[in-house]
Amino acid sequence: MGFLGPACLLLSCWLWYTLLPLRWQNSSLAGPDAALQRACRAVARGRWEPAARLFEDVGQDWERRSLYADRLGYLAAERSDRWLKAWQEARPGDPDAALVMARTRIQYAWKLRGRARARYTSSSQFEGFHRELLASQDDIGRASALCPDDPSPLVAEIWRALGLGYSNEEMHRLWSEITARAPYHYEAHYSALQYWTAKWRGSKQLAREFAEQAAAAAPPGSLLTVMPVIAWFENYASELGDPGFRSSQVTALVDTALADVALADPNHPRLPEARHLLGYFLYRQGRYKAARDQFRRVDGFTNALPWRYAGSVQWLYYRAVRTKTARKALMKPRLTDHQAESAHHLQR
Repeated sequence: MGFLGPACLLLSCWLWYTLLPLRWQNSSLAGPDAALQRACRAVARGRWEPAARLFEDVGQDWERRSLYADRLGYLAAERSDRWLKAWQEARPGDPDAALVMARTRIQYAWKLRGRARARYTSSSQFEGFHRELLASQDDIGRASALCPDDPSPLVAEIWRALGLGYSNEEMHRLWSEITARAPYHYEAHYSALQYWTAKWRGSKQLAREFAEQAAAAAPPGSLLTVMPVIAWFENYASELGDPGFRSSQVTALVDTALADVALADPNHPRLPEARHLLGYFLYRQGRYKAARDQFRRVDGFTNALPWRYAGSVQWLYYRAVRTKTARKALMKPRLTDHQAESAHHLQR
């Protein structure tokens, strides 16, 4: 009993400081989307009709169409695709069902591979991974043929390019096709940036250059100014740590992206992803009030950088950072975020 008392007290303090207030976190979405959430609940019960209506309502909003296909494809790959097969049987030649099928095949391939690094991935995992990626070309081609103007099937193909090792020339050809359809597509840029990172088929320099070019060419409010922030995160976050996050260069990247977020359509389907990442950078920079503002707008959802890199405990990672941000913001009420940042630099 003498040991349990202090242990319980320590556990309670840790929970209060890191996790509370308790709230269920949706690890499938980055932010609220009532229509998509209803469709996800319906397909979990085997009903495809709400998903079909979802695509009918979205029309040619390619950004949202791509997001919806990705999230529904994830559910089909991770749980059951019976509802998707029923949809295809009920509506042969439906371009929406074909698109979801293409995303499902890609998602299933990555599921077979697993999350581990290559040296920890078995030959049987790689065999299934490559088999499904090779087979996905037919699904991608069918979805593209049924809706030729839609870039979404080609965005899915970028993840095929990563897994099968498309050459840089092949990637450039694919990218030209995508940007001819949607030059400022957020998910397309995010996916292509992954291809150009050093961990996949590029380098730190190529990732940085791709991100900078995307941001420079994009109109205000497109959110593509977030790409240089993502490129820095992929290139240097684990290498440079807090000093890197707090550098004047990264602060400028974050401020530029924040200004772009302020100009974006509040209904932009990728806005929550931008808020998650910028909230995390602001937290790492000691700008707690600004970080808290971003987290408040997306609380309850965790499918975004950097949390998704934490795998099955992404909700715990997000909750710990979110709650620490709130505590810090309350502890320093008299300092603006920029003043706090200046004080940090003076102390170094």
